[in-house]
Amino acid sequence: MPQETLVREEDLGLLVDLYELTMIQAYWAEGMNETASFSLFFRTLPPGRNYMLACGQQHVARLATQLRFGERQIDKLRSLGLFEEDFLEWLAGFRFSGDIHAVQEGTPLFPQEPLLEIEAPIAEAQLLESLVMNYVHLETVLASKASRLVNAAQGRGVVDFGMRRMHGIDAAVRGVRAYHIAGLAGTSNVLGSVTYGLDAQGTMAHSYVQAHGNEDEALLAFARRYPGTTLLVDTYDTVAAVKRLIERMAEAPSLDIGAIRLDSGDLEQLAKTCRRLLDEAGHQSIKIIASGGLNEHSIRELVVNGAPIDGFGVGTSLGASSDSPCLELAYKLTEYADEPRLKHSPGKHSLPGRKQIYREQTADGRYHCDHLTLRDEQAPGTALLRPIVTKGDFQEAAMASPDAARHASLDSVSRLPPELRSLVETRTYNVTISDKLHERRRLAESRLGVIQRQDGGETEV
Repeated sequence: MPQETLVREEDLGLLVDLYELTMIQAYWAEGMNETASFSLFFRTLPPGRNYMLACGQQHVARLATQLRFGERQIDKLRSLGLFEEDFLEWLAGFRFSGDIHAVQEGTPLFPQEPLLEIEAPIAEAQLLESLVMNYVHLETVLASKASRLVNAAQGRGVVDFGMRRMHGIDAAVRGVRAYHIAGLAGTSNVLGSVTYGLDAQGTMAHSYVQAHGNEDEALLAFARRYPGTTLLVDTYDTVAAVKRLIERMAEAPSLDIGAIRLDSGDLEQLAKTCRRLLDEAGHQSIKIIASGGLNEHSIRELVVNGAPIDGFGVGTSLGASSDSPCLELAYKLTEYADEPRLKHSPGKHSLPGRKQIYREQTADGRYHCDHLTLRDEQAPGTALLRPIVTKGDFQEAAMASPDAARHASLDSVSRLPPELRSLVETRTYNVTISDKLHERRRLAESRLGVIQRQDGGETEV
């Protein structure tokens, strides 16, 4: 049988941990079909992060409404020998019938704030757990990393060069969607570009230069074929290559070169030298692009030191989010049959009930604080969680286009306090929890037999 490289959309119903299916069969057998509420959130920020850029939640909400179990998928489940035929027949007729509330793609979020909440019969909501977490985790981690790079570049373009070292084909393609929303200028990934609308950008590899008899021949041939292109000038000797390129342009004034790319060495010093040489020769319009093991910290240093670099190509540190590659997302039951539910394990508390986030701004439009409340409460600010699926129907109008999500994302990040956008400061953003939400938690704890002691500890009764 040939190896399939991507998960088929028709197989997404099988993208579950086994316990989800065994639990669902148990719910089904016990007649448990009351409405459950699940919340997707994180308890702590990864090291070095002041916010996370929520991404993927609206996209996966659409997938939830398309989830099906066809004959081939049912046969695969039957082969496991764990499921009753009547339950498999129930799965064959599965259609998501619940509601999903989500924040807008590209919204900065903080600990305990839901990226999305799902209300549905408990078996339906449970089935979505791994699919939702996988989609949202990947895109949120990558969008958050991309947002840091955009902040560091201070208006200079950042291009994704990371496909070759990413963790799988699916991640490489879906990552481009996250990069688009976070504000990257382009991607070298052609499939990602044509799928998600981020500009396809690229230069050339050292092998092109090496394959030719001499460097000048290679650069001139490429420039003639692709007017306005970017030429890689560091294969042998960067400064010598730029000097000879200037000579060739003097001999052929019609030659159109958009930029040169520096991929190794002391990028700051090389950029300053090359900029001087180009400017003295009258080529102020030729830009300088830098790449080669860059991350947000090295980009920030280049920008702060005044390196005349117009854009950056970033690979491994972006595609693998190598400094903080994971987010401890949690998907927790917060309500069942109209009763509050919570997890009370040490260090892993959750807040019961259906929730809302209100984001409050100062008079000049800066984000000031958030209020985490129960869904039916009112608080100062703008409500962030909005319905994206209603009774199983995806609300197309509620999902912004990629370009609109990108604009909203860049605008939202710009409204954060400057310290939160900093790469060198760690600051906690103020998120208040409403009194009613605290009361809801105490109610759930009392039903679990947990009493809060005056010293802040807890006692089981």
